Amino acid sequence: MMIAAEMPRLKGYRFPREVVAYAVWAYHRFALGTEDVEDLLAERSVAVSRETVRKWVNRFGRHFADCIKRDLPAAADKWHPNEVVVPINGAKQWLWRAVDANRDVLDILVQPRRNAKAAKRFLARLIARYGKPRVVVTDKLRSYIKSIRALAPVSDHRVHKGLNTRIEGSHRPIRKRDKVMGRFKSIQQAQRFLAAHDQINTIFRPRRFRLSTASYRHPRSDAFGQWHNYTLEMTA
Repeated sequence: MMIAAEMPRLKGYRFPREVVAYAVWAYHRFALGTEDVEDLLAERSVAVSRETVRKWVNRFGRHFADCIKRDLPAAADKWHPNEVVVPINGAKQWLWRAVDANRDVLDILVQPRRNAKAAKRFLARLIARYGKPRVVVTDKLRSYIKSIRALAPVSDHRVHKGLNTRIEGSHRPIRKRDKVMGRFKSIQQAQRFLAAHDQINTIFRPRRFRLSTASYRHPRSDAFGQWHNYTLEMTA
């Protein structure tokens, strides 16, 4: 089964843009490695190497993530930042993530520390992009206290581990992908992959447990329509 090619071909690329977009989508939507995507394409009579798939993912994952962030509704003013360990080359690194009240990922940042300086750096990135929040909900990590007082003194800072289950649960897909990929090799690789992965999963993973079968099909159809439009916007 071939992948239909109806869009203009990317300049300098041998395969139609639909093929490239499909490879990026399959890699990020499912817990697949590049060799798995290679096999999926081979079944569709597209012969590419896993290295080619890797280059496509690195090159265009950022494009799709940027398009999705551009078209998301304005972020809610209630934030849930959190951090989780990400082993990289045998060293402990920290993935800082924040979601809003709608569970949309605001930003991610991989850092080697879990201290006040790291917390301030991450919060400064968030505020620069979204403005100061009304409410910030964190766990009991004390590093957040001075950072929030310095950067957003009027924000309501709520400290309670049980209130932050919204962000705690969103780490699970990251842990799963980390294992499939055989661990990240560098901070740069982790940052590049996770920044794209979170945004792509935002539109393709609605909260299904809250939807009926018929209701779930509507956001899924909308997501495929968005992906089609973003594929048209791809540039070499």
